[in-house]
Amino acid sequence: MRLSTPTLGVRMSLFQFATTSFRGMRAAIASFHPKTLPPMLRASYGRELVAWWFLPLMLGAIEGGVISVIVKKAFASVESISPAQLNFAVAAVTAAPSLANITSFMWASVTHGRSKIKFITWMQIATAVCVGAIALAPRSLSGLILLTAAVYAARICWTGVILIRTAVWRNNYPRADRARIAGKLASVQAIVLCVVAFALGLAMDANELSFHYLFPLAAVGGLIGTAIYGKVRFRGQRRLMRAEMAGAQIERPSINPVSVYRVLAGDPLFRRFMIIMFVFGLGNIMLIAPTAIILQDVFALGYWPSILITSAIPDIAMPFAIPLWARLLDRAHVVQFRSIHAWSYVTASLGMLIAVTTGQVWLLFCSAVIVGIADAGGVLAWNLGHNDFAKDHNASQYMGVHVTLTGIRGLIAPFLGVGIYQLLEHWRPGSGVWTFAPCLALNFIGALGFGTMWRSMSAIRAPSARSTIAAPVAGKLL
Repeated sequence: MRLSTPTLGVRMSLFQFATTSFRGMRAAIASFHPKTLPPMLRASYGRELVAWWFLPLMLGAIEGGVISVIVKKAFASVESISPAQLNFAVAAVTAAPSLANITSFMWASVTHGRSKIKFITWMQIATAVCVGAIALAPRSLSGLILLTAAVYAARICWTGVILIRTAVWRNNYPRADRARIAGKLASVQAIVLCVVAFALGLAMDANELSFHYLFPLAAVGGLIGTAIYGKVRFRGQRRLMRAEMAGAQIERPSINPVSVYRVLAGDPLFRRFMIIMFVFGLGNIMLIAPTAIILQDVFALGYWPSILITSAIPDIAMPFAIPLWARLLDRAHVVQFRSIHAWSYVTASLGMLIAVTTGQVWLLFCSAVIVGIADAGGVLAWNLGHNDFAKDHNASQYMGVHVTLTGIRGLIAPFLGVGIYQLLEHWRPGSGVWTFAPCLALNFIGALGFGTMWRSMSAIRAPSARSTIAAPVAGKLL
């Protein structure tokens, strides 16, 4: 039988599409190979790449979107825990990643002038131990307290890893390659986090007690990653240690909160950026806890669909968006980047608000994809953005300010979000879904703030580009 021309054309088009897709996928996978980087960067990047296939196994178990759903659903039937207590417990575990950042200056002070890789290794081990300890929590009020404490301990230890890792990246990878490399590592982390969230959701739906053996397995995976990461070489470590010790006393990190004030007072641009970031980030963090509560109380979804919305879908969307955001961040100042990127969070918040107020579950899944796209840019800017303001010897101090302020947001936002939800529900049952409205408003205000700041910076930079006399001003901005 002879095929008609249209049928043959369709088959050829499908074949060409499949071939092009396969080549694109193969090129995307090949781009992760160390050979795509300059020779001096390959060894460190290769070890980090392998390590980050294992380290997220333990992080995925305590990720905010995962652990909040587990707490809300696993302890819902415990008679000794009231609904309000449980909702604020959800807020507490959701706040853990951000709230733990308040300890950042402690870690910056401890590691100042010392070996960074050894410190990171020990903090990763401590994180794994805390994750494994969650398996000991019974389904009771005391078990909920133990689980919450273990999550906080793990997050406090991981804060040290995040803080000092940025110094490793700054010294191991040049500015032109840094966002691309961080993006690849973040992509790997997102894929593993998605797999962990997916598996935990299925396992918890099958048996709510399965976390007693899944969390120790996740901890073992983290320990394997730690053993690999411990072999990463820190380029210029002795030079950095000398620079840290030789730096002015006022520039050295300190556990004293006054250090935050000193950095912000000494750098007006960074201070303005942090103020806008505080407002913007407040709206983002406020979303997480109410989402987990609404998925249970309003939509009555199981573990698996709930974790898909809060964690797995955003995680799997990130690797597709990270390369695009990384290319932008490599070329742009972080303020310019945020002035563009912030609108993705505004779109995600708007989608979530429409979904919960109209009861459209499908829109929750669509909004989760947008959240993943937004998170892809957020994770890059959060880890690297401070480098556009800092110098080599005080980069950890700037990052310390950033994560400390994130910690303060974490102390406020989840409890504020749940508090608004509880008040709205007390006023009129079912109106708690409107908690998403103030989150959207804060995101919108932050996005406008980044745009305004970048326009004012551009106005200063424009004349400086035409005059060598103003060169120091341009240098400060870049």
